[in-house]
Amino acid sequence: MSSSEFGETTRANVTVAQGLLNSPHLASGIRKATFRLMPMLIILYFVAFLDRTNVGFAEAAMEVDRGISAGAYALGAGIFFIGYALFEIPSNLLLDKFGARFWLARIAITWGIVASLFAFVNGETMFIILRFLLGVTEAGLFPGVIMFLAQWFPNKRRVQMFALFYLAQPFSQMLGAPLSGGLISFGEQVTPWAGWQVMFFVEGMMAVAAGIAAFFFLVDSPQKAKFLTDDEKSALKDVMDHENTVKESDGPRGIGAALISWKVWYFTAIYFCLQIAVYGTTFYLPQQVSGLIGQDVGWQVGLVSAIPWAVGLFACYYVGKFATSVRRRRNWGTLFFFITGIAILVSAWAGANGQSLLGIVAITVAVAAFLSTGPITWSFPTSFLTGAAAATGIGLINSLGNLGGFVAPIMRTGVNESIPTDSGAWGVVSLGVFAFLGAILMWATRYFSAKADALLVEEAVPGH
Repeated sequence: MSSSEFGETTRANVTVAQGLLNSPHLASGIRKATFRLMPMLIILYFVAFLDRTNVGFAEAAMEVDRGISAGAYALGAGIFFIGYALFEIPSNLLLDKFGARFWLARIAITWGIVASLFAFVNGETMFIILRFLLGVTEAGLFPGVIMFLAQWFPNKRRVQMFALFYLAQPFSQMLGAPLSGGLISFGEQVTPWAGWQVMFFVEGMMAVAAGIAAFFFLVDSPQKAKFLTDDEKSALKDVMDHENTVKESDGPRGIGAALISWKVWYFTAIYFCLQIAVYGTTFYLPQQVSGLIGQDVGWQVGLVSAIPWAVGLFACYYVGKFATSVRRRRNWGTLFFFITGIAILVSAWAGANGQSLLGIVAITVAVAAFLSTGPITWSFPTSFLTGAAAATGIGLINSLGNLGGFVAPIMRTGVNESIPTDSGAWGVVSLGVFAFLGAILMWATRYFSAKADALLVEEAVPGH
């Protein structure tokens, strides 16, 4: 196709998209779908993120009660992502076969059972095995929801939906941090069990309950939604069919094509850099806050640990709301990656120099920045992946990208052992390096684009 023909095709697609996006039935359908689906999805990710990160509150107590060393903790914290990576794509393909309603419910129930078993850990081996199994059972949740939202909401509104979904992360830490700390305190003071045992069991059962609820609240597609009118179903179907047609003419088709797509691997690298920052901070946040404020992990540390996530909640929501063009998404994503790196370095310096307030502020800025980056990052692959290629590509990006969660704690521990300091500052610094690399990769996306990007209307001319 010549450049003039490409331009004419693009302009025609934009004209069609403009008409479809301006439909009042589409607006009302999206509004209804948002209120019906998003709360359940947020709850699912809330308990998922809580169950994968609550080990940070139990690290010190499990070392005393069960003899789990710092090295075993780092391995266990990270090995979750090995199980997660191995079963991510198969799980996503099964979701595509069985439907989101059944498969997301199955994921939540099985991981909740495994999460509750941490209450009975008796040593390092069992701890590491359960962390691996937690990754296996949770595999497919996050990319499944990303794919599910890409089937329900057009690209112009998709980052906003991703951002709403991402709110589960700050909610899980803002509410989950004091919840985990409170359950530990409650368990120690009221029950015959150790506080960390009570925390693991209760929070695991929360996932089981969420999975049962998801089976009744989620709907696989707009066409099966009884809460939509026929006109709203048609409006959603028309706009999504149009986007999928454009994506099929531009992106990889099928499982094999997605696996070898250079764009899929490029965004895998970006997501890997993001997850290094996310989990390198998250796994050690309670300990870092404990060191900054001079208090043992418990209720007070939980409350202070909630501050960064409370700020991040608002940042993530507003960025998602206004990131409606490719230019904004690229520029904001680059900026937030850079801010994450700077904030991580400042937090390391503050910890090494006893600057408690500055350290808390820096951690808060880092959390707000990397939370805002996540929804933006996912807007790019969902603009050119559809069908089986989407199930495979999104699964690959999330599974291999999440290996950053495996690398981060091991890298941080290794650097601290190689360059020992009282504050562990150099281990924190190593995390910031990857945030800067992510900024470079995000900035470089200006040199390639997807045809579906033009359907965002603000940028009707390809080659932005």
